[in-house]
Amino acid sequence: MQHRNPQQSAPDDSIHAKVSAGSVEMEAGSEFISLRPKHLKEYVGQAKVVETLKIAIEAALKRKEPLDHILFHGPPGLGKTTLGHIIAEEMGVNITITSGPALEKGGDLLGILTHLEEGDVLFIDEIHRLPRVVEEFLYPAMEDFAVDFIFDKGIYARSHRYRLERFALVGATTRAGLLSPPIRERFGMFRTLDFYSANDLAKIARRSAALLDVNIDNDGAYEIACRSRGTPRIVNRLLKRVRDFAQVRGDGAIRKVTVQEALALEGVDEKGLTVLDRKFLTAVIDFYKGGPVGIEAIAATLQEESDTLMDVVEPYLLKIGFLTRTSSGRKVSEEAYRHFGLPIQQGLFR
Repeated sequence: MQHRNPQQSAPDDSIHAKVSAGSVEMEAGSEFISLRPKHLKEYVGQAKVVETLKIAIEAALKRKEPLDHILFHGPPGLGKTTLGHIIAEEMGVNITITSGPALEKGGDLLGILTHLEEGDVLFIDEIHRLPRVVEEFLYPAMEDFAVDFIFDKGIYARSHRYRLERFALVGATTRAGLLSPPIRERFGMFRTLDFYSANDLAKIARRSAALLDVNIDNDGAYEIACRSRGTPRIVNRLLKRVRDFAQVRGDGAIRKVTVQEALALEGVDEKGLTVLDRKFLTAVIDFYKGGPVGIEAIAATLQEESDTLMDVVEPYLLKIGFLTRTSSGRKVSEEAYRHFGLPIQQGLFR
C-alpha cells in the first residue's frame, strides 16, 4: 500500500479529522512540535503490545490486506491514540479520527465509512460511548464491509446493501466492560495497555526533552517519571511545566531539584498524587473513617462527577495500593495513611 494525500475536510467539520499518516501537526500561525512517536521502533514501553502489532502489520503487508480490527483498552494517556497513528503510518494509509460521543446518529458514521479508501484506518476514541443506533451500523461494516439502508416505511420498506472499501477499525476505550458483546466480539485483536515503569517514562521524558530542545539530566528525567502516575501523557505535561520553571527561575536546564521545586508549585507530590487525589483519599479518611464507602458518596462529598473519579483518579490509586475496592465500596489502605503521616486506627486493617 502506498501513502496517499489526505482529503480536505469540509470547512465546518469540527468533529472528525482525516489526516495522512505521519503528517506534521500545526497550530494556527506557528509550528507545533508533536511529541508522538510515528513508528513502532520509536515507541517506548508496552513491549508485548508492540510485538504483536509488529507481527500483525508485517503479515497484513505481506498479504496486501488491511489490518484486522483492533481494540485498545486502558486508562487515559497510555498511548492508545498514538498507536492508532502508528498503525496507519506503518501500513502506509490514511487515518480518520473520531470519538464515540461525536457520532450522534447513524448518518454521521455512514458519511465517514463511505469516504474510507482501501486499507484506511478508522480510529474511534471512547468507543464504549457510541449510541446504540450508531453501533448497529458498525456490525455489518466490521464483519462484511457493508452497510444496510432501509428505504420507505411499512409495507413499502425495502433494504439496500452498500459495499464499503475494506478498512481497519481501531477502537480505544477506558471501560471495556461497557462495550456490548456484539461489537466486542467483532474485534480480531484485543490489547490492554498498562501503566508504564519509571524507567520507561524516564526514556520518554528524555526523548521529549530532545524534541523540545530542552537540556535535562538523567536524575531530572527520572524525577519527572516518578511523579507521572505511570502515564506518558502526564510525563509530557509535567515536562513542559518544569521547562517553564527552569527557564524563568533557573538557567534553563532541568535537574532533580528543579523538578522538585517546579512540581511543588503544581501540587504534584513525590508519588505523583495531585490535589484531587489527595482530596479523594482524605475525604474517605476524614468523613468515612477510611471506608468502605461507595463512589457516589465520595463524588457527592467532593462535588465531582463519579465518572471523573473512576476514570482519572481511581486507576492510579489502585495501582499503587493506596486504595482497594471491596464489595462494600472503596477503602483507603494502610500505605495511604503512612504517606500522609496519619495515625492508623486500631483494628482498621485487620
